[in-house]
Amino acid sequence: MGRAARTPEAALFDRYAARLRPRLELVEIADAKGSAAEIRRREGQRILAALSEGAMLVALDLGGTAPDSEGLARLLTRWSDAGRPLAFAIGGAEGLDQAVLEASDMRLALSRLTLPHLLARVLLAEALFRAQSIAAGHPYHRAWRPVSCAGIAPRRK
Repeated sequence: MGRAARTPEAALFDRYAARLRPRLELVEIADAKGSAAEIRRREGQRILAALSEGAMLVALDLGGTAPDSEGLARLLTRWSDAGRPLAFAIGGAEGLDQAVLEASDMRLALSRLTLPHLLARVLLAEALFRAQSIAAGHPYHRAWRPVSCAGIAPRRK
C-alpha cells in the first residue's frame, strides 16, 4: 500500500531488493477510500488479484510467526524449495483484510511493533537479504555479535 517514490525509505528498499536473488519486485496497490472496513476489503481484493497464479502468499501480520534471522533463513529455504512464486502482502494504514489473511500460506511478523508500511518494506527486504546470506553461508549476518542499545536513551528536558 502507499507510494514510496523518491523517499529515503524507497532508496533503502531498492538497496536491499537489488541484492536479493531473484530481485525483490515491489507491486504497489492503490490506496482505497471509505470506512476502515471498506478500505481493507477493497485493498484486499486488489492484493489477491495482483498475485501470480500458484503464488505462496506470506501476509505480514502482527499476530504472525516472528522468527529470528536464522529461522527466517530456514523458512526462505523451505519456500524456495517449494518451487512456487513467493509474494509478501503488507497492509496499508488499515491493515490487511481477513480475506488476505485467510488466503495466506503463512502469517509473518517482522516485529510486534506497529510499523508504517514504507518501513515494513525496508525491514522485509533487509530481513530477506540477511536470510539469503545466512542460507548461503555468507558472513553478512553476525550471529555471535550481541545486540546492544547502549547509548540510546530518551532525551531529557
